Amino acid sequence: MIEAVLDADVIYPLPLRDTLLSAAVEGCFRPLWSERILDEAIGNLVSDKRSTPESADRMRAALREHFEDAFVEGYEDRIDEMPNHPKDRHVAACAAEAGAGVIVTSNLKDFRQLPDGIKAMSPDEFLTELIVEHPDRMRAALIAQASRLKREPNTVAQLLEVLKPVAPGFVAIFSAIHPDLTRAC
Repeated sequence: MIEAVLDADVIYPLPLRDTLLSAAVEGCFRPLWSERILDEAIGNLVSDKRSTPESADRMRAALREHFEDAFVEGYEDRIDEMPNHPKDRHVAACAAEAGAGVIVTSNLKDFRQLPDGIKAMSPDEFLTELIVEHPDRMRAALIAQASRLKREPNTVAQLLEVLKPVAPGFVAIFSAIHPDLTRAC
């Protein structure tokens, strides 16, 4: 199974975070992050007023409960060894410590240089890889994600429309594989 460190910038936006975590629940990959990555994502949600401190605490608790094996510790001694941009070395160190082969990030420029065996992928590249490798699991993931939502987007087609700006390749392939769910796309 692919193990992937999720950078703060893909944990921050709700539809993308929920899609990635839904894929993880369906067994498409194992998500990883550090407390520092989560602090950055949650801190940005609160500072941008997209989340209250209370709802941010609930999110952190839910992530701990549902993804208890996602938290990577003991990577701090590796930070200075990482060849990528200094502000994101902690993310690469997290991946190196966990033995993850992938970092999912929208900020590819800061991850041009990485240790051997680790590659940075955009959310679109990563989700596209998942839909190609696990079409039925990704179908189940998006159906489950849409069914949990109380307001729009609450269909798979609406959800894909929201994801299209950050994952156009994924949306196109998903729509081609599962046209019955995506007639509005």
